[in-house]
Amino acid sequence: MNCIIIDDEELARAIIGQMIERSPQLKLLQVFSNAMQAIKFLNQNEVDLIFLDIHMPDFTGFDFIQSIKNPPKVILVTADRNFAIEAFEYECIVDYLVKPITEDRFLKSVQKANSKQLIDSSTISDKEAAEEDNANEFYINIDRRLIKIEFALVNIVEAKGDYIHIKTEGKNYIVHSTLKKIEDKLPKDLFLKVHRSFIINTKKIIDIEDNTVLIDKEVIPVSRANRPELMKRLNLL
Repeated sequence: MNCIIIDDEELARAIIGQMIERSPQLKLLQVFSNAMQAIKFLNQNEVDLIFLDIHMPDFTGFDFIQSIKNPPKVILVTADRNFAIEAFEYECIVDYLVKPITEDRFLKSVQKANSKQLIDSSTISDKEAAEEDNANEFYINIDRRLIKIEFALVNIVEAKGDYIHIKTEGKNYIVHSTLKKIEDKLPKDLFLKVHRSFIINTKKIIDIEDNTVLIDKEVIPVSRANRPELMKRLNLL
C-alpha cells in the first residue's frame, strides 16, 4: 500500500517512518508536517493509506479528512484518547493509534487497513460498545460527551448544511454528521425520510395537509417521491 505521514512532530514522523520501512506491506511515498502540502500531494498522486495526526496547527485531522474528496484509508495517530468516538463518524478511518506506538500495535493497525476493516473497537470501552448496539437508543458525541437519546423520544431529524439537528420532546441537539449516517442508525419501522432534509418519527405525526405533516408545532415538507411511502405507513380508516 502506498502511504504518507502527516504529523507536525518531527520525532513522531521519524518513528512512524521507521515502522513503515520495516513493513513489507507498505511503501512510504512522502512525509508532511503541513496538512495543506499533503492535500496538494493527494490531488496529484495515488495514496492508499494516510497516517494522520489529529492535533496540528492549521488543521485538525478531522478538518483534513473533511477537506478532501474520496479520502483514502486513514489511521489516526494521537496522544489523546478522547477522540475515539468521534472517529467512528468517518468511514475512511480504519484505526486509532495512541502515542507512544508499539511495534505490535502498529502492525495490527496495518493489517486492519490491508483487510479494509473498520476502526478497532478495542479503542472504546465495552460499556460504550454495548450502548452503541442498544436497540432502543443511540448516542451522540457533544463536546466530547456521549449523550444518550431514546429513539421513541425523537420527533424530527433535520439536515442543515454539514450539521444535523436532532429534535426530541425535551431538547434539540446539533451534531456534525450526514442525514444518511443518521438514517442508517434509526429503526425503519419508526422513522421515515419524507424530504431530502427531513426524517420524521411517524408516530409523532399530528396532522397531514397537502404535502406537509405537523409534528409538535413544526410543519415539515413531504416530497412528492416520499409521499406514497408515508401514506402506506398510516393506519387509514
